[in-house]
Parts: sequence; structure tokens; C-alpha cells
Amino acid sequence: MKTTSASGVSRPEYGSELPSSTVENLRSGSPLWSTLIATFFGIGYLRPGPGTWASAATAVLWSLLAFFLPPGLRVPAALALAICVILVGIQAATQVSRASASKDPQFVVIDEVAGQLIALIGSPLSWKTFLAGFILFRVFDIVKPPPVRQLERLPEGTGIVLDDVAAGMLALGVMQLLLHFGLLK
Repeated sequence: MKTTSASGVSRPEYGSELPSSTVENLRSGSPLWSTLIATFFGIGYLRPGPGTWASAATAVLWSLLAFFLPPGLRVPAALALAICVILVGIQAATQVSRASASKDPQFVVIDEVAGQLIALIGSPLSWKTFLAGFILFRVFDIVKPPPVRQLERLPEGTGIVLDDVAAGMLALGVMQLLLHFGLLK
């Protein structure tokens, strides 16, 4: 469903709408591809918690893709996909950040996609590992222990994406420890 603001801008209705100035800036200055990528095809507009929605969608999509991959290709595929998301995500997040005149727009969630993918690298295909990876990544992303918070200070899309990459790496480390000690059987 769409609504029209007083300025005549049509935008999606999602409970907590984007300010019309943000929508106008996005339309005038951000290419469609970067908006689609940065918002993970619109998931970033879901409320509440767009980052959580993006992480959940990533975990589900990766589990479906990984299910169809031979076991020996899952880790290389996850690594390659995460690297692609990081590289394209930094560019998309930079363009959307500039267009919205915001250092880290809340609707940019491609960073959560990258971090969540990293957290699930090497995880067996089971609901326990995917749930643990999801929770661990969200905790590290929200709490932002050092050096995660410091990476936010990097400029534009680099800072937007790399802090979540670091959160994903911390989650990956804890996941691998849990798997090593058999705590996720």
C-alpha cells in the first residue's frame, strides 16, 4: 500500500515511514540499483528492526541455497557471496548514504546481510546452528564491542558495512568454538 505525503511524494506505508525529505533525496540522487541493494530489495523498510529482518531473511535464503550445494562447496560459496555482498554493499551504501544525507541510514541493511553471511560460514545445516548464528550476529551487531564500534567511524559505506563485517566475524568465532566443543549438536 502506498501513501502520498503533503509534498506529493508517493512512498510505501510500513508503520514507521521514512521522512519525505529522505525519500525525495533518494529519488533524486541514488541510482535504483544502489537503493535496491542497500535496502536488500526493500527489506530495510520493514519495521520494527530492519536489521533483524534483513539478518533473518539472509539466514533463511542462505540455508535454502546451501541445502542445494554439495557440502564441499558451501564454505567457498559462503565466502565468495560474503565478499561480493561486501564489495557491492559498500558502493550501494555510500550512494544511498550520500543521497539521503545521513551517515548511516536505518533502512540500509546490506551490511546486516554481509555480517550474517559471515556468521554462518562453515555452519552445519541445522536449525540450531542457524538460530545460534542469527542470535550471535544480532548481539554483536547491537552491542558493538571493540573493534566493531570503532569501524563505524570509517567514511561512508565503508563504515556502514565493515562494522557489521566485524560483528559477523566475532559471531563466526563464537560459532566455531560452540561447534568445536559440541555445544550445538
